[in-house]
Amino acid sequence: MALLVAGYPNYYDIDRIIFYDYLLVHSGDIAGGPASLHPSTPHRSGEILIRRPVLENGLKAMIFRGLIEVKYSNMGIEYVATDLAAPFLESLEAQYTKKMLAIADWVVHEFDSLPISELKVILKNNITVWGGEFLNESVIRGDLFS
Repeated sequence: MALLVAGYPNYYDIDRIIFYDYLLVHSGDIAGGPASLHPSTPHRSGEILIRRPVLENGLKAMIFRGLIEVKYSNMGIEYVATDLAAPFLESLEAQYTKKMLAIADWVVHEFDSLPISELKVILKNNITVWGGEFLNESVIRGDLFS
């Protein structure tokens, strides 16, 4: 939701949300990016492989609560924050949340101008560098990067 609020009024598909979510948590993996929310642990690039179902469930929960809207179009399924999302996030006071919101703004500012195809190339070219010791060529060539 933080990414959707930062990108409002833009609609994002699940692929962009997955990549943005990885970059939100591991922003330090990008040269010049802010410090990561989570430590740079080995094998962290594998997180991108399990994000889809986790994020889809989170999106469903936020849609149910009126914090996110879904749009069905010839572009596919896309998501956008509602007018309730920003005030909800602003009501959270934890330092972790404040840092997350700042990094979400950075992710959107840095990567929104890129088409998803270019974003996938950046991630494909760097995923083995970003703690991807266990990833092999078959995973890298998989659907995530096509």
